[in-house]
Amino acid sequence: MELLDIAEVADRSGLAPSALRFYERRGLIQSTGRNGLRRTFQPDIFDRLTLIDCARGAGFTLAQIQRFLTATPDDTELRAHLAVKATQLDHDIARLTRMRDSLRHAATCTHQPLVECPQFKTTLTDSDDPRPAPAPTSMDAGTGSAPDRQPARGTGPVSSGAEHFG
Repeated sequence: MELLDIAEVADRSGLAPSALRFYERRGLIQSTGRNGLRRTFQPDIFDRLTLIDCARGAGFTLAQIQRFLTATPDDTELRAHLAVKATQLDHDIARLTRMRDSLRHAATCTHQPLVECPQFKTTLTDSDDPRPAPAPTSMDAGTGSAPDRQPARGTGPVSSGAEHFG
């Protein structure tokens, strides 16, 4: 199996090499060694980076992702927190779906102003449960530790908050 140089992983993933080194320091990814001074990775690194990116997009902090990556089936506390997070994501998806549908309508609507269109308003607020997503739970509470830091795509680390599971 051919190893990938950090520059190639950075290029193909869209992440800066500094972000990859940061992820490695946080225990989210693992290099297989070095080729001279450059880190090398297995080709399956992209699967892990995809998981990290998806989890970040869903609102997980790096600390939560790291905890999830090391979890075992016996980690019942983590599983309970994951179930709560899944419910929160269901609420977010429903809200975003309503917004998407409203915007699609607004793109073809002739009502002036667009946001006052009755169909736009109905689509935006139409829901079996009109309440907003539940308030953050203990899963989202900070631990008092240093802020969790996340590299943005193509840049170095940026602040994201200190939320942890459990």
